[in-house]
Amino acid sequence: MNKRYKNPPIVEALCEFQFIPGQPWDLTIPGLIYEKIKEKFPNKKQQQMMHMQFKPTDKGLEHKLESVPPRMQFLNKDKTILVQVGTDLLSINLLKPYTTWNEFRPLILKNLRVYRNIAKPKGIKRLGLKYINKINIPKKTIELTEYFKFYPYIPEELPQIKINFNIRVEIPYEKNRDILLLTLASTTPSKEGELSIILDLDYVMIIPEKITFKDIIKWIDKAHHNLENAFEECITDKTRILFEEVK
Repeated sequence: MNKRYKNPPIVEALCEFQFIPGQPWDLTIPGLIYEKIKEKFPNKKQQQMMHMQFKPTDKGLEHKLESVPPRMQFLNKDKTILVQVGTDLLSINLLKPYTTWNEFRPLILKNLRVYRNIAKPKGIKRLGLKYINKINIPKKTIELTEYFKFYPYIPEELPQIKINFNIRVEIPYEKNRDILLLTLASTTPSKEGELSIILDLDYVMIIPEKITFKDIIKWIDKAHHNLENAFEECITDKTRILFEEVK
């Protein structure tokens, strides 16, 4: 974040790459990657993935769950950092407690380097940097405008009590090459007597091959900068007090 906090609200940060393959996917690739990183990520498990597919029919829109190729997850000893490898995909996930960007950034670049050396992708199809924040407020009810500058608006003629909500906007960056997916939603409270709200910020390159591998460092640094700014612009000083800013 722009500011440093003693109790940052980040519950997960992740960077995900979707690649344009340079060769057919080989099922031995995850194992070869594991051999290179197992000293720091000794725990491994397979995660079965499901995909929701929507199909128009005469009776309306039908949907069904379809199985997609599984991902392999490689975890550190504390199970707070995950390296996930799937078909033409790499994701580096950092769970709570989040440390600093100066520690997360090298993790991204090092594991990307290992993936590229083994899988030899041709290019980048999609690239995203995401921060999920869970903000716990020690009150049963609040006025959202006191804590957030991004919030659902309800016309004055309607009841103003907000029990559950979920709002999302997409904001273009870099001449529509990138977008910021900004989501604010209520969630299950962490403990009784308080409110918990998710502020999800996802910065994504959406045009395939718009950047090259040599541009990745510049891209993730700019993405992180934009995410920091967006986070600070979405909250108020009353919210910052909850995180205990470190001067």
